[in-house]
Amino acid sequence: MLLSTLFKSLLLAVLLLSGTVVLSLAIDLRELVRTVEEQYNGQSSTSEVDMSVVTGHWERHLKMESWSLGRERFLVRILSPVKEKGVATLKVENDVWNYLPKVDRVIRVPPSMMGGAWMGSHITNDDLVKANHIDEDYDFTLLEETDDIWRIEGIPKPDAAVIWGKIIYKIHKGQLVPLQIDYFDEESILVRKILFDDVQTVSGRIVPLKMTVLPQEKPEEKTVMHYRKLEFDVDLKDKFFSLGNLKGRY
Repeated sequence: MLLSTLFKSLLLAVLLLSGTVVLSLAIDLRELVRTVEEQYNGQSSTSEVDMSVVTGHWERHLKMESWSLGRERFLVRILSPVKEKGVATLKVENDVWNYLPKVDRVIRVPPSMMGGAWMGSHITNDDLVKANHIDEDYDFTLLEETDDIWRIEGIPKPDAAVIWGKIIYKIHKGQLVPLQIDYFDEESILVRKILFDDVQTVSGRIVPLKMTVLPQEKPEEKTVMHYRKLEFDVDLKDKFFSLGNLKGRY
């Protein structure tokens, strides 16, 4: 009887310890994904970015400047080429607006168009809204751990309004930066890959300055974003992210 009671006590202790480890791991994975998704923002940031879009029929090359404040505010404006200079996008929480200077018109992106291409790239309007909330919308599992990397799977929560059926992160352990992110549809078919490189230290943060988006159904196409300037913890206020400033009239 004594041995039986002792065994049960030990088993209970092991189960409780295991539950604690699993819970701790889940919290760590969520924070890790959040860190990865927010790495270009910090508390606030400003940047200049070159973006190249290659399709089967044309190429497009843009230079842009952008600003962000926390997870909910983002403004980007095209600097060149001249014919597109001033075209801008503003995100405030779940709302996205585009500004077209040639017609001096602000267009709010409706929910039906959130899956559309942003600036003609392989990044969607929905990416702008949802990327910084993946840690809230998905549950995470550690698929693989080596000396150098973690592979983490994200599965949407039952009530999450998301377009991806699964996301898999490959994260460098030493630098805490992503190496690759794979996006799957609801049938677990790989739809898109994002590769990261040119890792550098900026304002004390380790950041991959180059991001390549590869749509899997069109292997000849890609979008490449390369950060040329990046500064964190700049002095920005909520009012900077306004429809007036979307037009460049701050």
